[in-house]
Amino acid sequence: MKALVCLEPGRLELQERPAPLSAGLAPGPGEVLIDISHIGICGTDYHIWGGKHPFLAYPRVMGHELSATVRQGGEGTSLAVGTGVIVNPYISCGSCIACRAGKANCCTAISVLGVHRDGGMCGQLVVPERNLYPAGALNLRDAAMVEFLAIGAHAVRRSLAPKGARALVVGIGPIGLGAALFARIAGFEVTLLDASAERLEFAADKLGFGQSVELGAGSNEELMRRTGGEGYEVVFDATGNAGAIMNGFRFVAHGGAYVLISVVKDEISFADPEFHKREMMLIGSRNATKVDFGHVTASIAAGLVPLDLLATHRTTLEGAVEDLPRWAETKSGLIKAIIEI
Repeated sequence: MKALVCLEPGRLELQERPAPLSAGLAPGPGEVLIDISHIGICGTDYHIWGGKHPFLAYPRVMGHELSATVRQGGEGTSLAVGTGVIVNPYISCGSCIACRAGKANCCTAISVLGVHRDGGMCGQLVVPERNLYPAGALNLRDAAMVEFLAIGAHAVRRSLAPKGARALVVGIGPIGLGAALFARIAGFEVTLLDASAERLEFAADKLGFGQSVELGAGSNEELMRRTGGEGYEVVFDATGNAGAIMNGFRFVAHGGAYVLISVVKDEISFADPEFHKREMMLIGSRNATKVDFGHVTASIAAGLVPLDLLATHRTTLEGAVEDLPRWAETKSGLIKAIIEI
């Protein structure tokens, strides 16, 4: 089978690798062999390409936003051959303190496809059946978009904010847009902050987000002015930028919450007196859970998520050798790129 391998930062290669069955890697008990159908290219993949991911060893087959069809099940599995599936790429141990609490998304021994182990930019994978959810009525392109939206949906659920809360989403790449969409679905009053006028225009004209501020001189003051100086009950950071994360503390209202979706290598600092006087909650949001995947799937079925507007680019495994590096540097017009197998 073909596999797209990131050999080292800045170097991609399309290789021929043995398929799992020919390599003697038939699915074991509770495991399923799947044929990969579509792969969403994520900010994580661009970070791996650029050498900016904190949890990665090279070489690596990237790809964790996946849809597939069932090829063969191991002992004890029940998914029928040919079933279209959404892949939850967070392989957990099932027994640690987080897993016992139903938080497999932050398992102490988590192994994420395409990050800690080889992922789905290839023909086939063997994964635990518990990480596969039937796609149902979703076509397989749309099924490959569920995972990145689930990250935003999880962050919204983590915020604990009530319906009607003022929410600020900082950074509106695909993850930020997912958070914004599910904040709106939750009934929040959503404002967007981003440095890209093009992204803000897309969010307004195509997705209907009327409240936005372009990052620049006076943007901090403008954001606070819009709340009468009170700030936002919940702020979501999806920038992947340490400076932006630290700046975001100032926008959180007294009694509010700051949800960090993005992960950076840097240390983050903040003024403790400001943090305490506001009794602010600082919340990490990592990956997503089965509940979030289900919420996203139901929201798509209800017509609440405009996937055709989000899927802006497409390529193949062969084409991705050149396309992925180009899109990592030039993101004009790009929301979500999909590799089709």
